[in-house]
Amino acid sequence: VQLQASGGGLVQGGGSLRLSCTASGRTFSSYAMGWFRQAPGKEREFVAAIRWSGVSTFYTDSVKGRFTISRDTAKNTVYLRMNRLKPEDTGIYYCAADTAGPRYLGSDYYAEPGTYEYWGQGTLVTVSS
Repeated sequence: VQLQASGGGLVQGGGSLRLSCTASGRTFSSYAMGWFRQAPGKEREFVAAIRWSGVSTFYTDSVKGRFTISRDTAKNTVYLRMNRLKPEDTGIYYCAADTAGPRYLGSDYYAEPGTYEYWGQGTLVTVSS
């Protein structure tokens, strides 16, 4: 499985961006997908995840109400819509795929980096104040 992330850039605080992550593989519809980010000097942290079905989503508290994760199975793509961006949202954003198959697990599972077998190369988001 290969993941290609795109959509990062420089934006002013309060602005918006949409990240995309396109996956190879014929069974994308069975993958859970996640977004993580890593700020300079900090550890990688969970941002959002979406179950294979696309119905259930999970977010870290700091982005709830501002970010939306979604998926388009026909395009093998997962999106992260980011609104009302803040300087503390700055970082490299990584998409990740959990290819274990359709499962109904809780937020702790999807927030754990070790859940995901495949990672994209990252896309840089910089939010100016």
